[in-house]
Amino acid sequence: MEKKIRYRKLRRDDFSIEQMAELIRKGSRVHLAKGITLIESNRLEDFHKGQELLKLLMPYTGRSIRIGITGVPGAGKSTFIEKLGTYLCQMGKKVAVLAIDPSSTVTHGSILGDKTRMEQLSKEPNAFIRPSPSAGTLGGVHRKTRESILLCEAAGYEIIFVETVGVGQNEVHVRTMVDMFLLLTITGAGDELQGIKKGIVELADGVIVTKADGENRKLAIKTKNEYNQFLKFIRPNTDLWEPKAFTCSSLTGEGIEEIWAFIEQFNHHLQENHLFHEQRKKQLKDWLLSSITERLRQSFFEHEEIKEKLPSIIEQVTEGEVPVSTAVEKMLSLYRK
Repeated sequence: MEKKIRYRKLRRDDFSIEQMAELIRKGSRVHLAKGITLIESNRLEDFHKGQELLKLLMPYTGRSIRIGITGVPGAGKSTFIEKLGTYLCQMGKKVAVLAIDPSSTVTHGSILGDKTRMEQLSKEPNAFIRPSPSAGTLGGVHRKTRESILLCEAAGYEIIFVETVGVGQNEVHVRTMVDMFLLLTITGAGDELQGIKKGIVELADGVIVTKADGENRKLAIKTKNEYNQFLKFIRPNTDLWEPKAFTCSSLTGEGIEEIWAFIEQFNHHLQENHLFHEQRKKQLKDWLLSSITERLRQSFFEHEEIKEKLPSIIEQVTEGEVPVSTAVEKMLSLYRK
């Protein structure tokens, strides 16, 4: 009987939104996880509860540094975050990791293996790791990542890492929701500078060449120097800031302390030059516009007449009977009515 009572106490429905907000503010990782689950839910009832939760917690947000981590496949993003996160936790910092795992295009399921990969960090009492599926969202992030960041800030987490699915043209969306954007890369993959889209390098506030240990160390240093030369010729994404490249070994820990000093320097730069609040305003503007786009898209496809007519319109287009642009105008006319 006692076990059943304990279980019921942990159920989301047994807590009011006010109680959940209070427990999140007190640093309860269990209720922070439940709050993020509520935020990510597709149920209409949960949406309204999630918005109520956000309103209660908004006054306690905005005090962290948000760091986006992206990188080429095999760059060791999770391993790097674990090493740096553990280092920070041992310094007494509170660290949250929002890790996005790719969803299957067939089943829409996700392995959500980041918490398993970050085994050492997950044992730290000052760390919170939340894997979420991308659920088909472009940008390498979950559609509710911004809200999750706010909940983590309200829970007192000082450093928040957002780890994207990978690197590509759509991964740059994470840039619009973080203060600092770090690009991880590796050596031995051909021409590294050609292997990564120039646009992503231009968005980076820093580049980290990982796996700089053993026989690979010299090559990693060479790659770092190449990036530092390249970074001199691009316009920095953050005003008055000079991006730099570093080497790092998540195996030995070499470079971790230097990279953290670089992050602190960047944060100081934002504060000193009054850029911090300007960037946060830009983030809110992008959030507003992307939310409008998402809600319009949802509203369009949930429209009864659109749902009724769309299959026949698709058939007409695929059979070559109607041009795509004509079909679009027809569907939009239906929607406007």
